[in-house]
Amino acid sequence: MSSLADTNSHIRDVLNTVHNQSPARQTSDSVAQSWTRCLNEFGLDPGRFIMPPVLTQHELSSRREAATDLIACSKLEMTTLYQQLADPSLAVVLTDADGVIVHQVSSVPFSEAVAADGLRVGAVWSERTAGTNGMGTCLAERECLAVYQHEHFYPRYTSLTCSAAPIMDDRGMVIGVLDVTSHSKLLQQHSLVLVGMSRQMIENRLIDSRYRRANMVHFHSRPEFVGTLHAGKLAVDDEGIVLAASRSALFQLDLRSPDQLCGKRIEEAFSATLEDMVARSIRGSFHPVTVYGAHTNNRFFLVAQTPRDATTFASAFSTLPSPRAPAGDAAPRGRVAKTKETRALASSRLDKLSQLEFGDPRMASQIQLAARAIQRKIPIILRGQTGTGKEVFANALHSISPNSGGSFVAVNCASLPENLIESELFGYRAGAFTGAQREGRRGKIVQANNGTLFLDEIGDMPMALQARLLRVLEEHEVTPLGTETTLKVDFQLISASHRNLLDLVQRGMFREDLYYRLSGIEINLPALRERADIGALIQHLLDSESDEAPALSAEARQALLNYAWPGNIRQLRHVLQMAIALCDGTEIRCAHLPPEIMQGSGAPATVARATEVPAAMHEIPALPDDCDVSTLNAIQIKERETVLAMLDEHRWNVSNVAKTLGISRNTLYRKMHRLYIRLSHDTPSSLNDA
Repeated sequence: MSSLADTNSHIRDVLNTVHNQSPARQTSDSVAQSWTRCLNEFGLDPGRFIMPPVLTQHELSSRREAATDLIACSKLEMTTLYQQLADPSLAVVLTDADGVIVHQVSSVPFSEAVAADGLRVGAVWSERTAGTNGMGTCLAERECLAVYQHEHFYPRYTSLTCSAAPIMDDRGMVIGVLDVTSHSKLLQQHSLVLVGMSRQMIENRLIDSRYRRANMVHFHSRPEFVGTLHAGKLAVDDEGIVLAASRSALFQLDLRSPDQLCGKRIEEAFSATLEDMVARSIRGSFHPVTVYGAHTNNRFFLVAQTPRDATTFASAFSTLPSPRAPAGDAAPRGRVAKTKETRALASSRLDKLSQLEFGDPRMASQIQLAARAIQRKIPIILRGQTGTGKEVFANALHSISPNSGGSFVAVNCASLPENLIESELFGYRAGAFTGAQREGRRGKIVQANNGTLFLDEIGDMPMALQARLLRVLEEHEVTPLGTETTLKVDFQLISASHRNLLDLVQRGMFREDLYYRLSGIEINLPALRERADIGALIQHLLDSESDEAPALSAEARQALLNYAWPGNIRQLRHVLQMAIALCDGTEIRCAHLPPEIMQGSGAPATVARATEVPAAMHEIPALPDDCDVSTLNAIQIKERETVLAMLDEHRWNVSNVAKTLGISRNTLYRKMHRLYIRLSHDTPSSLNDA
């Protein structure tokens, strides 16, 4: 805690909550129940901190040996999860069924810092020993949960935020907990989602590890999910007896526990024998075949494989191929070949992913994170500087999403005039307003139905429209302008912005409820100058521009590598296009590159010429000569004074003012027009100085 007063306040909250009195902060039922257990059952005192006990080396070795398969199946997923979260101030932690930490992935500085609080391998973090915390309370509740700072029992731990998920074996017993502990002051929803996904992959790995000689049945009610994390998995012996069932399998079959299926014949689940399902899967080249539930009319799609068919199945259903794998590796190595159509589809999807990264670890981790999220239809926010390829990234994700069969519809919220954004998004009926098309128009949201809606520069969307968009996301229906008819819609939502949306929320410039609707997960695209694969990316872009693209001289390549690229990939592509056009031989030399590239500077010009009017200004109607500032209200007048002051401070350079405010130039132009601010200011000296 930051002070003695904070510590005492937290202790009072715990005691008041347990004794059914009104605490200063409200807590969830699970936290209140945990506090009650800690106080009444375990005899813990929030005012007397006791460090969690740490096992001896011999005791720890015995624990780790007992959890050998759990640790082995978790290590890769823990490392991947740590890389995806990309935060050095967190730890990914694995405990056994008693809350003993048996494996941990974190940076050295963070591990040393939290070790002082008892968060280390060998420590016991059950509720009985460490009070309310992510790992211990997860074991007690047997469900995914987050314990946010002040929800911990001991004041010592109120600087920590934990997201935890229980790991269950194929019999439904809790055998451990996967947890992410950080110093984040925000309860990050995407962390809990990723922990849950990683936990599910660990459970599937455990089934594969424990039943290597069994037949595997992968199934789902939708064919596109077979072979993904969503699919149910059953391990079945040669006699048709179900040995193990995954969490997803139980959910698909509407069963509460593995005991309802394990030990019984596969015919208790499906109206087909194991032999029939395997034979049909082989004939179908290990693509989903249709079966029905044994006691219901529910239809399922499944692939059944014998142990020797595992490689063939994996090849035929690589829905999330490695972004860096060459296209040729997509072909199966098993005894059943893909059809030409399947190969073409897999190749096109792989191409889109492979063009995003060429060896940059940070980019690779973000691609893998986004690919997992898109499979679960989680809303995604792409954040990156202008020109980093946000729309290209979104389009590539669409190609591997469950909605890939629908349209990819992109909307740039910053480039549309404010009075047209609503009609563009929601559409309108015939004659809804002056200038409307005679036959009306479908909005972008309806066009994206069963596909992907990409909202670029979402931070520039006006507040009034944010409320309408929120309603669409909550109700999954849209009402076009000029009509009361509602249309049902279902789409994958991907948003993008070069701005920090959470910062905009805190400044009151973006709706908080909409932000949490959009931010299932945030993907950060690195600037070009920060990427480790810039050399390979340059060569790829050069090759993609022409079948016989000229080579780069050593000097030209070095100049491109030295440049800071403020315009990122978009600027790089334009430079290469111009160099190819100017090159009349077989080699691009320094003479074919712009002067600023050769100077090695990537800093944008600090002052724009006053005589140059940006092209975007042509989209803004000219102010009338008789505009009356007195019509503005008090808030608008204050805003006008602030904008004028900033314009004067930046010598009327609109780009610099927009950058300072953290908004796009188009948004600033619209704001100036609403506030009756002319581009040519009353003080000529300001413009002349520019």
